[in-house]
Amino acid sequence: MTGDLEARYRRDGYAVVRGFFPPEDVSALAALVDEVEAAARAHGRPFRHGNLFYDVRAGGHVAMAQWPVWHFPALDAFRTDRRFLALLQTLLGPDLKQIIHQIHWKPQGPGADFAWHQDSRSRRPRAAFRNLGEAYVQTGLALDPHDEASGCLRVIPGSHHLGDLRMREGEAVLGRAVDDADLVAAGLDPSSARLLELEPGDLALWSPFLVHASGPNRSHHKRRLFLNGYVRAGDCDRGEWAFRGGEPVALPAQPSLVHYEGLHARPEPHDP
Repeated sequence: MTGDLEARYRRDGYAVVRGFFPPEDVSALAALVDEVEAAARAHGRPFRHGNLFYDVRAGGHVAMAQWPVWHFPALDAFRTDRRFLALLQTLLGPDLKQIIHQIHWKPQGPGADFAWHQDSRSRRPRAAFRNLGEAYVQTGLALDPHDEASGCLRVIPGSHHLGDLRMREGEAVLGRAVDDADLVAAGLDPSSARLLELEPGDLALWSPFLVHASGPNRSHHKRRLFLNGYVRAGDCDRGEWAFRGGEPVALPAQPSLVHYEGLHARPEPHDP
C-alpha cells in the first residue's frame, strides 16, 4: 500500500486499486463464481450448510453466497492470495483473520438494491469485534464493469469518521430501495455521495463505518462482486485465519464461528 493510497483510505474511508487482479485471474475467478451461482440456483431456495449460505430469492435469483469456499475449495487460493496481504499489511499487520467471504450478484431490474448502511451493523456481538475503525478492512473485487448503470457502490466520503450511526438498525438492507431520506435522518448530505466505479480486476477497499449503498442494475450485463473482509487477528475473536506470520492459512477441518450463531447447534445442511 503506497502512502498516497493509505492517505486516501484514511481520509475518505475508501480507496481503489486499479488492476489488482490481471485479466487471466479475473477470468479464472469469474468461472468459479459462475459455478457457485449454478449450485445455489439448483437449490431453488435459501440454503445453509455450516457457514455456507446461499441467499436465493423469488424467481431463482441468487443474491448472495456466504463462505462458498466450503463447497468450492478452489476459492481458497483467492481469499488467501498474497496480494491481499501485501496490500493490507501496512494497515493491519501480518496476522489476519477473515470475517467476510462473499459473492454478490446484482441481476438486471429492481429488487437487488442495498439501502444506505454501514457494515458495522453486522459486527455482532460487539465484544467479539474490537477497534472497528482501525482493525477491519472490507475489500470488493469487481468481476464485471461497475458503473451507475449496473448499480455500482455509492459512498459518502469521510462518513467513517462519524463512527457507528446505527442507521435503521435491525432492518434488512438487501432488497430495500436506496432512499436518500436515510442519509438526511443520519445527518448526512445526499449531495456528497460519490459513485465508486470499477472495471473488472479493480479492487475497492472501505472502512466498516463508511456509509454506502448500491442501486438497481439497469445495464445489459452481469454485475458480480467478490468480497473478502480482513481483520487484525488480535482484535477479533471470530473468523477464519487468512494469514499468520505473513503466510497463507488454509481452512481448518471444521468451520469456525463467524456470524452464524447456530453453527454448533445446527451445522448440518438445511433450509434456514
